[in-house]
Order: sequence, then structure tokens, then C-alpha cells
Amino acid sequence: MQKTHQAVTGKGSPLAKYQDVMVGSRSLAALLYYEWCMMLGPLPGAAGMLLRQIFWPRLFAECGKGCMFAAGITVRHPNRIRLGKSVVIGESCILDGRHGSAVISINIGDNVMLSNNVMLSCKNGTIGISDNCGLNSQTIIQSCNGCPVEIGSDCVIGQQCFIIGGGSYNTNRLDIPMREQGLRTDGGVRLEADIWLGGNVTVLGGVTMGRGSIAGAGSVLTKSVGIYTVSAGVPAKVIKTRQAEPQA
Repeated sequence: MQKTHQAVTGKGSPLAKYQDVMVGSRSLAALLYYEWCMMLGPLPGAAGMLLRQIFWPRLFAECGKGCMFAAGITVRHPNRIRLGKSVVIGESCILDGRHGSAVISINIGDNVMLSNNVMLSCKNGTIGISDNCGLNSQTIIQSCNGCPVEIGSDCVIGQQCFIIGGGSYNTNRLDIPMREQGLRTDGGVRLEADIWLGGNVTVLGGVTMGRGSIAGAGSVLTKSVGIYTVSAGVPAKVIKTRQAEPQA
């Protein structure tokens, strides 16, 4: 898959470039339906919410019942995005499913909440979010270069978190710019079930967080942590392990 800059500045008609970058299909029917749905995107109030609830589900590869779409959402390659039941997508979210080959690049489970300004971005990667998760505002999840990001069920992601798989450049050559050396394959990111990330947490590629673990606000996770651990700091270190409290 071409980078966005290459896709929009390379050869081809403006319409074909738009279809390749935004719609994900050269089909005229897909283009017209995408344009209709995007016209409904900015509509405010109850009327806009109702119209999007009626027409937007057919925009996606799959969409379960009861999904709600706020105003100002940007969607790219919706034919590669799957939404479960009762998914709520807040204002000004970005769901970018661009991928060169994956049938489904963004897979969101049931009862998931994306708060305002959340970005899910696939750059030849895949993102999976399991059931009953909440992503707070301005969180960014990015999957690059075939390095998936997988989030287990019942996870709580704080505000302004950054989770990225495969986003580190190769740096071993000095004769060419780093941006031309390509991205490293780091295995992606895996958050197991029942994880809590405080605000402004960064999780870098290659990290697995074990079930029930917590990362304190502002932490930068560069290494994997075990189940029920509590981590904090830059870089994050395990400071304790969660223990079951005696029942009264």
C-alpha cells in the first residue's frame, strides 16, 4: 500500500486517488454511498444522529445493531471496518482502515465506547478491540507494517493515550534519512483483558500487558509486564502487584 502522500500526489485522476485513499473501492455505487454518508457526517443534533444511525451501518463491512455515530466522524476504507453491537463513536473520531490486503483491518467488538477525537489508524496493520472497552478522548491507536494492536475485553484506556505497533524507524544507516529506511517489525502490541491505562500513557511496539495490569498516568511502556502488575514511570517499571483484598 502506498503512503498517503504518494497516493494523493502520484499518477492517476483526482477521482481515482480519492477513491483509493478514502473510499477503498473504485466502484461507483460505493463512491456514491460513501459521499452520501459523509454528507450526513457533520449534521448536528438529533436529526443528524438519527440519519447516521439509519444510513451509516451499511457503509461498513459489518455493523451490529444499536451503534451510534456522533457528528464529525472521519472514516477511510469503511469496507475494511467491522463494528459489533452497541458501539458508540464520539465526535470527531477518525477510523482509518487503509490496508493493502487485509479484508478487515479494524475490528471492534460489542459495547465499545470511542470518546471524542479518538483515532484508529491502520498503515498496513490491523487493530482489534474486544468487547466492553472504553477509549477516552484524544487517544491514538496506530498499527503499521503488519504489526497488529490487539486490546482484550473490559479494558479502560485513559485520555490522550498512544498505542503503536510497528511505528519505529530503522536507524542503522547514516547515508540516507531515517524516513527512507523503513519501519521495523516489532511484533505489535497486545493488551490482555481487564487492563487500565491512566491518562497520557504510551505503549510502544513489542509490548504485551498481562491480564488485570495497570499503567499509571504518564507512563511509557517499552517492555512487557505480567498479569496484575502496576507499572509507572518513564520508562515504566513494575512497582507492585495487585492483591485480592479480604472480603468483609
